This record gives sequence, structure tokens and C-alpha cells, in this order.
Amino acid sequence: MTTALDRLVSLLDLEQIEQDMFRGRSPQNEGRQRVFGGQVAGQALLAAGRTVPADRPVHSLHAYFIRPGDTSVPLIYTVERLRDGRSFTTRRVTAIQHGNAIFTLSASFHVREPGIEHAEAMPDVPDPADVESEAERLRRLDLPPDEFGRDSPIDLRHVGPLPIEAERDRSLITSRNIVWLKADGELPDDPLLHVCLMTYASDMTLLETVLLADGVSWGHVRGASLDHAMWFHRPFRVDGWLLFVQDSPIASGARGLARGEVYTRDGELVVSVVQEGLLRPSPRRPQP
Repeated sequence: MTTALDRLVSLLDLEQIEQDMFRGRSPQNEGRQRVFGGQVAGQALLAAGRTVPADRPVHSLHAYFIRPGDTSVPLIYTVERLRDGRSFTTRRVTAIQHGNAIFTLSASFHVREPGIEHAEAMPDVPDPADVESEAERLRRLDLPPDEFGRDSPIDLRHVGPLPIEAERDRSLITSRNIVWLKADGELPDDPLLHVCLMTYASDMTLLETVLLADGVSWGHVRGASLDHAMWFHRPFRVDGWLLFVQDSPIASGARGLARGEVYTRDGELVVSVVQEGLLRPSPRRPQP
């Protein structure tokens, strides 16, 4: 693993402090004013998964971001065992800081069983080897790396424009955002770790999709995740290339909606995602 990926995997290795209670931490010295939403969601899903038999993989999660997380103090995750059925297991997780709930997640786990099969085809896109990394692209545009471009554990490669490019050239405005992504290194054969890392990565580009549809960048708006839902259809590995095909059907009332489908490199649809985010005009509006 790269150092950045090793740090992220370590971040997801929660400390169990009591039955159904876990302690998580945040990375230090990264300049973030609040905990990254994908981190909280990934840690909460790991906490839920630690209380479920390994033969029941997660098939869905639904989460709400209630308060900003404080990076300077630990996060306490409490797990409620709502149901242990013959086929399904349901858990609810609450993340607590300073005595308050900052995040809640409900997750459902399902014994694998046969059934009907169909899936939409993956779009035809360039191979990831032929697409610049986000860090390389920002350097070429003479722009500083964003928070995910600095020593990122996830390699992001945008097939279409970045929000700053669509802001500068309005002919590039699009409601579609297609990104190749993968963990920057090899990972253990732990299915729960892979779905938790995908949960982390899914929060990195979804709200950018809303910005692309309006031709604005993060310099003009401030954003925060409000809720997040994911469905895990088939097994996958995050240390292999995944195609994240995203779109934004609407933004209204200072909220924007983004949807995504995740495909393996060989075209299997493995994950679906929906997120709503809060997007408010920035008090400072630098010129693009």
C-alpha cells in the first residue's frame, strides 16, 4: 500500500471499547475544519459489519449527516441490533461527539441467494490508463490540488471536465460526471473493508456532479452532505479500477441531488449510490 492508503485502512480499524460500541479517530494535520463525511460513513458501516456474521454481506445503507464532525476528538459509534432474521440482518449505528449524535446509519445485510438477474450496461469510456489523474490534471491547469489531490489514498481520474473547467468554459457544463477510481495500492481479501472503502470514496465526487450541472466550482459555493444511500449488488474489489458514472437530475432550495452507478473494469454493475447535499453561495466569490 501507499502511505496514504495505509493511513486510511488504519483509520477504518476501529477500537472496540464495549459490546456494540466502537471508537474511531480522524486524520490529523490535513487542514480540514470538519470530519470528511465519507470517513464517518465508512467507519459506521465497519462498526455495523463487525456485529454481523461474515457470510452476510451488506446490501444497503441509508445515512444522515446531522452535525459537522470535530476532527480533534474521537468518534464513538454505538450499534443497535434491530433484527437478526433467517435471511436479513439489520443494524443502526449512531456516531457521537461531545454528547451529541452527529451521524446515523441504517444498514441491511443479506445472505447470498439466487434470483433473477439483469443490469444496465457500462458506458463506453476511455481506459483509465489513458486518463490523467486528478492531481496531474490540476497541475496542468496550474491549479493547487484540492483536498483529495494531496497524497490521496484513492486515485481519481475524471473522464469529463472538472467543475473549475466547466466554470471557465460554459460549453463544458454537463449533468454527467464519470470518474475512474481505485485504491492506491493492494488491499487484503476482506469484503467488509472493500465496501467500507467504496463508501468512503463515493463521497469524494458526488456533489461535484451538482456543480458541473450549474457551471460553478467550490470557490463559488460551500457544500456538505445531508444524506447518503448505497446499494451493493455484487462483490467487488476497490484495489481494481471502478467506473463511477454519476448524474445530477436537480438542484433546488440550496440542495442538490446526485446519483451514481459503479462498474467494475469488465462492465459489471456492482454499486448504486444516491446523495443529497447542501450547497450555499460562498461569501467570497473569487474570479475563475
